Formats: sequence, structure tokens, C-alpha cells
Amino acid sequence: MNIGFIGLGVMGRPMAEHLIDAGHTLHLSRVKEISQHLVDKGGKAVASARAVAHASDIVILMLPDTPDVEAVLFGEDGVAAGLSRGKLVIDMSSISPVVTKTFAKRIEALGCDYLDAPVSGGEVGAKAASLTIMVGGKEQAFERAKALFEKMGKNITHVGGSGDGQTAKVANQIIVGLTIEAVAEALLFARKAGADPEKVRSALMGGFASSRILEVHGERMVKETFEPGFRIRLHRKDMTLAVDAARALDLSLPNTAATQQLMNAAIANGDGERDHSALIRTLELLAGGPR
Repeated sequence: MNIGFIGLGVMGRPMAEHLIDAGHTLHLSRVKEISQHLVDKGGKAVASARAVAHASDIVILMLPDTPDVEAVLFGEDGVAAGLSRGKLVIDMSSISPVVTKTFAKRIEALGCDYLDAPVSGGEVGAKAASLTIMVGGKEQAFERAKALFEKMGKNITHVGGSGDGQTAKVANQIIVGLTIEAVAEALLFARKAGADPEKVRSALMGGFASSRILEVHGERMVKETFEPGFRIRLHRKDMTLAVDAARALDLSLPNTAATQQLMNAAIANGDGERDHSALIRTLELLAGGPR
């Protein structure tokens, strides 16, 4: 296929590389030195998002936030200006479910299809092509894109209509964020009570409290190794999406809001670029300061 790929960041680079390795022709925007290897492997660098859309049958976006997606889609020399009837736009960024529905309507008004397909699995999952992909949009558009998703991920689900993929991603981030906060509280409690947090963690791993987050992030908390797999700053963005969407729905999500506020504090204290397991450092400050 002729594919356009816009957003060659930490996640986007390996995702694009998997598509090139699968034999697809990729038209790439914003190629920097760090992503030059994609051109060396056969990707084609183009001058603008409009040019990407003009040259491609399917355009994939992997961008940081809702305003970035809007600017790339509808800004000057944006994707929308280069589309023609029958093309497909796939947004794999994690953005607002509410705004996504508006984006879908605007793209569909041009005679094109639109899928929201955010991912979970982080940089490790992107490199291993093992991402979880949650897709919203029309069934026929999903079937058209499924072979591409299978080159980037393993657990691929068509959740429902436009915006439902983003809704699933926000739900995922609520669960992950609140579980990280719960694990951090539990391990901090264990330490303050005089127990060995690592032994407490090992004991809990054999019971009903066991989870992937207790296993991986709990170990990071105990060892205080917070090199980012997924940064607090980015997770705060997702929690803010949840809080904003809840407000629009007149829905109370009290623990989501509280965890978002803890992430605000973590960023204020200089931990925004650390892994989200470093949220325990903020709870330590509330408990009288780090040891």
C-alpha cells in the first residue's frame, strides 16, 4: 500500500519501520536525523502533511496531543488539503474522544474514512510490534486497515464507532494510573510501617493483589529506577483527557481526578520526565519527604 506516516517520535519510528519492513511504501513528513534510517530503508521524505496525503491512500498519524492532530489535519498545508475521495485517515495518537468525533465528521465530509486507533504498550510494544490497538470507526474502514494494524500490534479490537477507540484508551489510562497510585501507596505504607517493601511486594504477587503493574512498576518503585518507559507528563495528559471528558458528561471520577492532581504535583516537583512509577516520590513528599 501507499501509506503516509506523520509523527516519527519514540512510538512512531518503530511503528513506521514495521510497515516499511512489511513491504509498504511510506511517505514520511518531518523526517529528522533520528528518523533518517527510515528513508535509508526505502521511506520517502516529503515536504508537508498535505503532500503526504496527496501521495498516499492511507494516512497514519502518531502525534502527542489533540491540538497537534488538529493542526496536522486541518492547518495550512495539512492532511485535509491533500485528501481525495476514498482515502483513509487513521489517528493512532491518544487524544480527546469528544474532539475525535468532530475530526471524523470533517474528514468524512471530504468523502474519506476516519479511524481512531490509539495504542497501549509503550516504546517496548512499539518496537516489538506487540501493541494493543483500540479502534473506533466504520467496520469497512477497520477491515481495510486491519492488515496494517497486524504489523504493529497483537491485540487489535474494533471497539465501535468514531471516538470509541479513544474512549477505550482513556479507560485504559485510568486503570493504569489509579493502579500505579495504589501500588505506590501500598509500598510506601509497608516501608513506613517498618516492613521490607520488596518482600511485601513478593508476598502480594502471590495473592489477589497481583498485577502486571505491581510486578513491573512495583519493582521500579522498590529499586528507585525511574528511567522513562512512559513519562508522568504524558500520562498526566491522558488523565486530563479523562477528567475533561467526565466534566462534559457530568460524570464524577473522583479517584481519577485525585491521581491527575498527584501527577500535577509530580511535574511541579520536577518528575515530569520520569517514568510514571515515580509517582511514589510525590507520595513520599506528602509523607514528610523522601528518605
